[in-house]
Amino acid sequence: MPRPSLTGCTRAVGGLAHYLEGDGLPTTQISLIREHTAKITPPRALWVPFEPGRPLGVPGDAAFQTRVLRAALELLEAPSGPVLVDFPEDAPTAADTSIPLVCPVSFASPPEDLSDADLLRAALQREIRQLRTWYDLAVTRRGRTTVGVSRLTPEEMGTFIGAFLDGQAPPNPRADVPLAALFRYAAEDLKAYYCEALAAQPGHRTVDSRTLADWFWRETTAGRVLFAVQEVSQQSPIPGMQVVAAGLLIPRARSAESPFAKA
Repeated sequence: MPRPSLTGCTRAVGGLAHYLEGDGLPTTQISLIREHTAKITPPRALWVPFEPGRPLGVPGDAAFQTRVLRAALELLEAPSGPVLVDFPEDAPTAADTSIPLVCPVSFASPPEDLSDADLLRAALQREIRQLRTWYDLAVTRRGRTTVGVSRLTPEEMGTFIGAFLDGQAPPNPRADVPLAALFRYAAEDLKAYYCEALAAQPGHRTVDSRTLADWFWRETTAGRVLFAVQEVSQQSPIPGMQVVAAGLLIPRARSAESPFAKA
């Protein structure tokens, strides 16, 4: 399986910049979370109003990405800091985001009863199997994938994530990673697997990320499984799982869509 790329978060990179500048190396960075950067006060930072995980905006727009990079590099002309500049443009969107997704794979409606763990696990594995051909095609076409940090196959991801629906600690397939951390890696891999598979299907190669996220969180069993795991993990005895459930599993913008959200 291809090795995933590694990126640093806004806080870690901001802290590292202070050490590098202390050794005489000028630094600049791109920030996705302005509040964190404002508190850490790195020497030079460009805040961009893009969604997490896309510090250069949308994929495939070289001209826009170049403008972002130039804006970040121009901050090196500032002799001292802290300097925090807001990028003046929003990320481009697809030409028509109103076009609904029409998926050649016909998913059954996600289970409504989220208390039936066995039903959820079976439905999740069916979805994963249905998407496998499209995912393999996506990897063949692109020659790469963002899936891989968990080192689990898609089927293993489904089994591992589904085991957390019972609220107990399942066996850890990797001795080198704590159980809660591996769950987070597997959840990120699962989301990437679904989105890459969908993008390989006819008519979906240029679909925007917001539409992909709407599809994942609203229309798939995988999204409902992650909501259900978040709910049962809020009181989890597994070290680290409460932290993952509280802020690292479901995007803040999607919290209100949880079937468990209070009206």
